[in-house]
Amino acid sequence: MTSEAAFVTCAPADALREARERMKTWRPHPLHGPKMVRKQTNCYVDLWIELLSWWGLDPHAALPFTVALDFEGDEFTFFKFPAEDIERLYGVQNQEHAIFESLEVHVDNQLRRGGVMLVEVDAWHLPDTRGVAYQQQHTKTTIGIQAIDSSRRQLGYFHNSGYYFAEGADYDGLLDTSSSAVLPPYVECARRRFAPLPPEQLRETSLSLLRRHLLRRPAANPITAYGEALARDASELACRPMAHFHAYSFNTLRQLGANFELLGHYFRWLNASGADHTNSLDTLIAACDAIASESMVLEFRLARACSKGNADRGEGSIEILEYAYASLMSGLDREFC
Repeated sequence: MTSEAAFVTCAPADALREARERMKTWRPHPLHGPKMVRKQTNCYVDLWIELLSWWGLDPHAALPFTVALDFEGDEFTFFKFPAEDIERLYGVQNQEHAIFESLEVHVDNQLRRGGVMLVEVDAWHLPDTRGVAYQQQHTKTTIGIQAIDSSRRQLGYFHNSGYYFAEGADYDGLLDTSSSAVLPPYVECARRRFAPLPPEQLRETSLSLLRRHLLRRPAANPITAYGEALARDASELACRPMAHFHAYSFNTLRQLGANFELLGHYFRWLNASGADHTNSLDTLIAACDAIASESMVLEFRLARACSKGNADRGEGSIEILEYAYASLMSGLDREFC
């Protein structure tokens, strides 16, 4: 067992200087690389992929939870790494942190103890979203604050597929130094407490997590349920502004495609790490890739239709997605159940 103190390497201001130096050669994890259909998934999963990679840990092992994605009636599951999986695989504890002092004080305190603070913030203040949300629109997102220098009003943070810096007015806005918020933000603290599993044990534990998450799968094909909802809602979707479509597509087709693209890369990782299922895993990978690519096709179809005020119920694409999902689940049953 390893003490959390073993992972505390430097004071927060020193960590900020080290981060600036490290970013000169830092590259996003391959799960955010140019070969991905979806370069980003959602803010929470993307943050954890980069944070684990920053710590020298392989995020592939924590992807089994993606087999349990469901359609929730109006959106696909906003999928997130389960905290218990992260702790079991990597020795990282992540839990909600109560905010009763200023957020700046809590962040500074916890970073001094070696933690990373995951904070829900307003993207209005995020310089990395320049041209999308920065100083343009108020949207909720999660960042992982890894370094801070409160005397200079500077911080370093993970967001989506990268690591960035904020200072001055952006620092004040992200940490609400004026205490203008009616309610404190939702905050988690991630801290390395114990040693991560060695490679062979990591793979075997990951496989055990896969079998557990398979028990959490939807009872029926969630894409069938989504197709029924799309057929019902297509006319209204075509009448709404394009801003509504972008929010809709993010919470439906982007989550669907990104989730199963990650699952496909999990199976690739199993192949590369010595799993004894190479031939059948290739079939599973193909099914995941089909969901990732066809969800993108359908998203573009719907975008074109909505921009012209036309209803598109997704015929053809829905059938392709349904078949790929059914094939994937059948293959998983043969191999892992």
